[in-house]
Amino acid sequence: MTFAARLAARRGDELALRGPDRDLTWTEVDDWLRTAVNALLRLDLGPERRIAIVAENSAVTLLSYVAATLAGASAVAVNFHLEPAELAFVLGDSAAAAVLTDDATAARAAAGARLVDTKHVIGGSGRVAGVTPWTEWAAGVDDADPPTDQPPRPTLVYTSGSTGRPKGVELPPTSWVGGADVAEHVELLSRNPMIQHGRHLVVGPLYHSGPLAGTRLFLGGAPVTVLDRFDAGRWLEVVTRDRIGSTIMVPTHFQRLLALPEDLRRAADLSSLRFVLQVGAKCPTDVKRAMIAWLGEVVWESYGASEVGTTCLISSAEWLARPGSVGRAVAPFEAFVLDEDGRRVEPGTPGRLYFRDTTGHGVRYLHGGTADPHAGPGEFTLGEMGVMDADGYVWITDRFSDLVVSGGVNIYPAEAEAVLAAHPGVGEVVCIGVPHRDLGEQLLALVVPRDPAAAPDPDELLAHCHAGLTRYKCPRRVELVTELARTPVGKIDKRALRAPYWAAG
Repeated sequence: MTFAARLAARRGDELALRGPDRDLTWTEVDDWLRTAVNALLRLDLGPERRIAIVAENSAVTLLSYVAATLAGASAVAVNFHLEPAELAFVLGDSAAAAVLTDDATAARAAAGARLVDTKHVIGGSGRVAGVTPWTEWAAGVDDADPPTDQPPRPTLVYTSGSTGRPKGVELPPTSWVGGADVAEHVELLSRNPMIQHGRHLVVGPLYHSGPLAGTRLFLGGAPVTVLDRFDAGRWLEVVTRDRIGSTIMVPTHFQRLLALPEDLRRAADLSSLRFVLQVGAKCPTDVKRAMIAWLGEVVWESYGASEVGTTCLISSAEWLARPGSVGRAVAPFEAFVLDEDGRRVEPGTPGRLYFRDTTGHGVRYLHGGTADPHAGPGEFTLGEMGVMDADGYVWITDRFSDLVVSGGVNIYPAEAEAVLAAHPGVGEVVCIGVPHRDLGEQLLALVVPRDPAAAPDPDELLAHCHAGLTRYKCPRRVELVTELARTPVGKIDKRALRAPYWAAG
């Protein structure tokens, strides 16, 4: 049996997992997992034992992550919006030996797998050539209790990091509990304090590190509901119906909930909520205050990144006393602020926000490299300017790296810049993050036409970008300009280019 059978013995026919595709009791989860884990164990996954998951949110998608963990494999969380060439890069870079997919993404998953000769593409109903349907793949597999003595392996996520190509990073020790074998790993997961809040709601796409926490909570024994896509009205219905105790959200979700009619919000019974964690980006002060006024002091905020997990944390009570703060550093991290010359500054002085991991782990990408090659051992930055008071509370004031966070999604401008620069009408182009009420930031392209007398139409440039790159990586707007601000040594000055937009925003 798997961990689910033990839960079934204690909790009867409780609905363990609810999704847009199916609902399963703990007994049904155990039946599904026994076959899936044994099927994965018979695959030759190579020395890295990595399995890519390219699928939209569903109960089966969450179970795929869980099955990979129980099989001692490293699940590679892949953005299901990626085009085949982008998928191929992730599959090749991660050395994934197999891909688990679904009907909605199977065609792109298969095309990406062919580009790097990934042999096993599994999932869906079999409508796509080159994809083995789940039922066929699992046919004849022994449904005996799978072994639990294999070592667990961390999930691998891809983040923009500090270059234009995505970088793979294993879940850090702050998110990954480890364990000598799968049995001990599951036992350690059962100690997660979030489990005490009851049913967890997965809101965001499961390829993000925040929503992936739902897979670990499920392994630890928390029942989970998975939304396929976020819809504010639907969120109210599901929280009420399923008596949701915890969830993880981004500021965009807050914005859309607050935009609902007040009578609809008041009618929903949200009394079951015990822990709402906001992640992904700095939340507008008025939005955060409104959410706390509505939901009560169950709203917490985590500041961090996939590479390191949570670096700062703040409760509602702390935030109301210090509006706009993202909290204080949490163990094993220490926060500090540096000036332009790399010297630590006094409290209240703005500068570049850094952290030190006292364990020495810091940021470790799959193929090497750090978030800042000039930082000391265990030190790193998330690319933002900040200020820290005498009590250690941190406020984010600006961004000094190029990374743009839009709706909780990391976007690296270099990818869109490369595509737009290839357009014959573009002389120079730079993409920057500018304020957006709903998304926090949006990507804006500033284009200097090659021939000002025959400047390309902004809509034409957007269509050109959409044809060569996944839509979410493309700018939402294009502005034609006569020149780009530069530093005294001739480099494009993105900070100067951003300044008027942020001042106005």
